[in-house]
Amino acid sequence: MNASRMAGLPCGRWTKWIVVVFWLVILAIAAPLAGKLTGAQKNEASSWLPNNAESTQVLNLSEQFRSSDDYPALIVYDRGGAPITAADVAKATSDVPRLRGVDHVVQVVGPVKSKDGQALQTVAQVRFPSDEGWDALPPVIGEMRSIAGTNAAGMSSHVTGPAGYSGDFGEVFSGFDSTLLYITAAIVIVILLLTYRSPVLWALPLVVVFVSLTAAQAVIYLLAAHAGLTVNGQSAFILTVLVFGAGTDYALLLIARYREELRRHKDRHEAMAFALRRAGPAIIASGATVIVSLLVLLVAELNSTKSLGPVMAIGVGVGLCAMVTLLPALLVIFGRWLFWPVRPRYGSAEPTERGVWAGIGRRIALRPRLTWVVTAVVLGALAFGMTGLRADGLSNSEAFRTTPDSVVGQQVLSRHFPGGAGNPIQVIGAAQSAPRMAAALAGVPGVTGVTQPVTRGGYAYVEGTLNAVPDGKAAFDTIERARTTLHAVPGANAKVGGGSAVTMDVNAASRHDRNLVVPIVLVVVFIILSLVLRALLAPLILVATVVLSFGAALGVSALVFNHVFDFAGADPSFPLWGFVFLVALGVDYNIFLMTRVHEEARQHGTRRGALIGLAATGGVITSAGAVLAGTFAALGSLPLVFVTELGFVVAFGVLLDTFVVRSVLVTALNLDVGRHLWWPSKLAKEREPALSEVIEEEATTVPR
Repeated sequence: MNASRMAGLPCGRWTKWIVVVFWLVILAIAAPLAGKLTGAQKNEASSWLPNNAESTQVLNLSEQFRSSDDYPALIVYDRGGAPITAADVAKATSDVPRLRGVDHVVQVVGPVKSKDGQALQTVAQVRFPSDEGWDALPPVIGEMRSIAGTNAAGMSSHVTGPAGYSGDFGEVFSGFDSTLLYITAAIVIVILLLTYRSPVLWALPLVVVFVSLTAAQAVIYLLAAHAGLTVNGQSAFILTVLVFGAGTDYALLLIARYREELRRHKDRHEAMAFALRRAGPAIIASGATVIVSLLVLLVAELNSTKSLGPVMAIGVGVGLCAMVTLLPALLVIFGRWLFWPVRPRYGSAEPTERGVWAGIGRRIALRPRLTWVVTAVVLGALAFGMTGLRADGLSNSEAFRTTPDSVVGQQVLSRHFPGGAGNPIQVIGAAQSAPRMAAALAGVPGVTGVTQPVTRGGYAYVEGTLNAVPDGKAAFDTIERARTTLHAVPGANAKVGGGSAVTMDVNAASRHDRNLVVPIVLVVVFIILSLVLRALLAPLILVATVVLSFGAALGVSALVFNHVFDFAGADPSFPLWGFVFLVALGVDYNIFLMTRVHEEARQHGTRRGALIGLAATGGVITSAGAVLAGTFAALGSLPLVFVTELGFVVAFGVLLDTFVVRSVLVTALNLDVGRHLWWPSKLAKEREPALSEVIEEEATTVPR
């Protein structure tokens, strides 16, 4: 079956109904499964680690000594610097049996008074199986806080530690999927209304996006439940944003070309078939580029990053399929009236020929070299802001934009107890080396309260308390010292883990993944662009503009994070996530623009084709960029620093890419380089009018 007939299938006079019925069946099957995705998430840090990380090995080996599903909740009581009274001790003691009665609590130890006599600490072990949805943890922590705060007679209480932090993270994520869905949908509706100026047309892309998201969530749930795919709270809600943003982008491009073809064809089925034939390859190539770029993340060490690739790729893939099948079918079913009040009548003039972007193109054509040189210099200057990006990790207290109870509790705990209380450093090694391991751990600066070794199954297990806050640089330095010391114990084969080691190994794996994935993604993008454009020079130039655009976005983001938002820093994975989203999605706009320029260049020459391509796609690219930026900006409604930073860099980067890089810088380069863009294809050898002739022709043929 040839391409023309394939393009006509989704919009045929009777095949369109088959397409709609097919997607209705998919929706009916997917809806119940999609609702189970939250329960399949794994949000504990250990599930993100690579298998070869030392802390992961400790987790696996220590299963015989302690359950990996146990998370300590630290209940800390204080009077704001005043001494703890006997009544306070009696109150905290009376809370112990009530805490033991809380669901998921398996052990309670304490209360223990601090050395300064100003605080009490009780440790409750919360057993939370990893296959249980993390939305169930916040009520457990909430009940513990209620118990500690009842009849306290003016004494303050807080629940912190790993379980306390997890409960607060769970509280943030709990129910946020639906909230984010509504916020994102509202943003998309507003932008589509402004774009189409139609009270009804916006509904179809949104319906198709909802169908796509539901189907994608169902597929991801099945893979998470039965194929070992790791899904966490971050990847689950970023999926919502990406499907909305990318799916709406594809819808905008298709509808723009469909509206163009409706002015050339009386029959709407024929118009859609032509639109799919012309725009379909660009849309599919764009989606394929995003999918392949995301799948590159499979080479990452960090499980959360590795799993992000297929999760996002599935979302984009399903959205792409729906946009080139279901959307065309629905558009031809409802007919031209969808565009009311500005319906594209057969034979009417194409408005893009006299639009804003046509005028901008003519102005760029006057001095293209000066335009791209100045633009590149400004972007390069903005990119220098990257030197101020502090992507060396965030502590748990720095990860929130708000101040939840767990953060306050950690601050109180650090004033009165060793910073790592309740979150011990863990060492496991050969049983015969147990005394030497314990002695070596006790001699590590920054470690106190080393326990007696426990031996079982040929292994010895020892714990120690960190003096420093467990997720800070001082704690990480202590872990490094402990590993150096314990690794040197002869015959022990000792390994050092625990919560601090997990965080440190996650950060190290993030840095490794960034250095590995970024060059691979750039090579993949270059190869795909070369295949799509059948050239080598144009893809090389486009990849350079993508890198420059990303650098400028990251530089501006660093300045805003440091001097406007006053964030403490950024997660080590932030540059990689920002790069993948901006580069993969930025290539979309490259393909949208350059495939149209390539199409027009075969008839009108490259320089004239560059102006036609900008006039025809400038509006739809900027609209698509506004949609994508709006959807990622919605991440700012989540009170987490990492998510806010990711939303900002992608939103700002997309706007920069669409309004400046793609529409101005790339167009100026197209006009300056001319036919040589297509080297080494035959198109690079065809003669074309000089730039002055193109400018003169534009002035006489296109109304100003």
